[in-house]
Amino acid sequence: MQKEIEATKHWVEKIVVGLNLCPFARLPFTTGRVRYVLYEGTDVVQLARLMVEEARHLERTPAVEVETTLLILSNALPDFMDYLDFLEEAEWLIRENGLEGIVQVASFHPHYQFADAGPEAPENYTNRSPYPMLHLLREESIERALERYIDPEEIPERNIEKMRELGVEGVKKLMEE
Repeated sequence: MQKEIEATKHWVEKIVVGLNLCPFARLPFTTGRVRYVLYEGTDVVQLARLMVEEARHLERTPAVEVETTLLILSNALPDFMDYLDFLEEAEWLIRENGLEGIVQVASFHPHYQFADAGPEAPENYTNRSPYPMLHLLREESIERALERYIDPEEIPERNIEKMRELGVEGVKKLMEE
């Protein structure tokens, strides 16, 4: 397996699932229903095509086989602002391809920075990943999970508090383990 996929699996295990940043991630991760797709190119047009192909794959594949897809960009969009620009394009492509309400795109990037946070604020690490990536999620799975979860609107605040308690060095240490 390629190092980018291994690093991403480690990040999901230690940070996303390990810290319970996403309470809905544990089951797909432990049951092997997360699809990891590596894009090694730099061409954003090819990336856009691949993202739509992967969204379509998610649409036609039963959730019991693939619940969610992490599209890992090992060389594309290393600049966070360029990544944000592409993310707007990705959301447009979801709509234009009739996938709105079916697939949603979540964002993770090594330089993720919330608009109201400094560059090294611990809360940025809720969305920092080893590589830029597009997380393709099934809308129906999100809706189902939210129905069973008490106070889902508190998840972001809880995650920010968790990251502040750990601090940047604590998060980095978890990533290195």
